[in-house]
Amino acid sequence: MTAADPAHSDAAQKTAALYRMDMPGHLCPYGLKSRALLRCKGYEVEDHRLTTREEVERFQEQAGVETTPQTCIGGERIGGYEDLRAHFGIPVRAEGETTYVPVIALFAMALGIALAAQWAAFDALGAGRTLQWFVAVSMCLLALQKLRDVESFSSMFLNYDLLARRFVPYAYVYPFAEGVAGLLMLAGVLIWLAAPLALVIGTVGAVSVFKAVYIDKRELKCACMGGSSAVPLGFVSLTENLMMAGMGAWMLLS
Repeated sequence: MTAADPAHSDAAQKTAALYRMDMPGHLCPYGLKSRALLRCKGYEVEDHRLTTREEVERFQEQAGVETTPQTCIGGERIGGYEDLRAHFGIPVRAEGETTYVPVIALFAMALGIALAAQWAAFDALGAGRTLQWFVAVSMCLLALQKLRDVESFSSMFLNYDLLARRFVPYAYVYPFAEGVAGLLMLAGVLIWLAAPLALVIGTVGAVSVFKAVYIDKRELKCACMGGSSAVPLGFVSLTENLMMAGMGAWMLLS
């Protein structure tokens, strides 16, 4: 097999050879993904299942590759699953590359939950209630992401949060405070506690993000989705904190 030319057109090549691991103790998920993608693109797949470790090692030695699956089209090696995606022009995110997808998905789900809960409770939707529940649910979901690994979150949070830098325990308290405030706001109880909590952590967060991004011009990842987040610190993070602070202020005044 030879390396494929990136500009190579496979429009007329409707047969692909796929070599993938399918052993009793391990069924390679990327092999299944490669096969599904090829079929989706209209290819007849010659599915070569490597069912033993010896078969895998023999194939890798003969093909001069270190990993499987491997796809060949027209006698030319395309490569693994990510290479196959790139071959078909499907965007491939590089390791460590920033993305807004996780936070967009979280906010979309928070909005859906808020609307569904309102409809179930009142058989009607209200703009004010929608906004309140949306912010509250978002806070709960964001807190959950951080609570999965508080140690990792705190390390990333200390990169930019002004209060946490002065008082390190705040980085550990933050996820719990955010979660408690979100739950209380959602339930509509103990607002005297929930609203100030949201106002304080939202205001401190907004000031910290603004300073780090717009004054110090630092390029950081946001800890809002947890310590392994690939979401860039910037406008979305600032907006999130402003929404939290604004909702806290609005509920106090109400």
